[in-house]
Amino acid sequence: MDHGDKRRQLNPGGQLFSIGHSNHAPDRFLQLLQDAGITAVADVRSHPFSRWLPQYNWAELERTLRQHDLGYAFFGDSLGGRPQLPSLYDAEGRVDYERVRATALFQRGLDRLIEALDDQRVAMLCAEEDPLDCHRGLMIGPALLERDVAPIHLRGNGEQETTEAMERRMLAETGVGSGILDGLFAATITPEERRKLLAEAYRITARRRAFRLRSGESLADEEGL
Repeated sequence: MDHGDKRRQLNPGGQLFSIGHSNHAPDRFLQLLQDAGITAVADVRSHPFSRWLPQYNWAELERTLRQHDLGYAFFGDSLGGRPQLPSLYDAEGRVDYERVRATALFQRGLDRLIEALDDQRVAMLCAEEDPLDCHRGLMIGPALLERDVAPIHLRGNGEQETTEAMERRMLAETGVGSGILDGLFAATITPEERRKLLAEAYRITARRRAFRLRSGESLADEEGL
């Protein structure tokens, strides 16, 4: 789909990717990074620990990456999908990605991430394999696009999915723009109209996929996001 805007895939000095560790064996995870030429990992999990996959706990993961000459930095305090402020959750206990993106803390984290591209080929790391199941695609991604940075998503099958391809899947899944973006007069849709349709599709998908507190659950109970 032609968005009618100028989203760069290459950034000065580096390329931004995203990846979910899923349940990949460590060797497979490293292979995905190495095949993409990644030089550093930006961990955007709010809580970089897993009782089920301890190889992806902060200390163990950082040690493994550095053994393979890959850098590691924790970004979960600013770019994580499970913020600590109750005001960033809606009335149903769901993280509101638009509120998070408006915070100074998030914007500083985004600054830091983009600055790393000056001399690194970076992969944002979270848990979910599919970026449409993850805040890295649904919360961080739109903020990066506003700065003309379009991440490439490393999928578990080795595919490198562009942001545009991810958005096409999202539009098909939500049905937003059906009959408009693919209809007879699709070529007449303005960039601003496309932007609004995509924003709605992101909003719908975020409501379906964003982290949501269970009844009686505190902000310190969960892991990984």
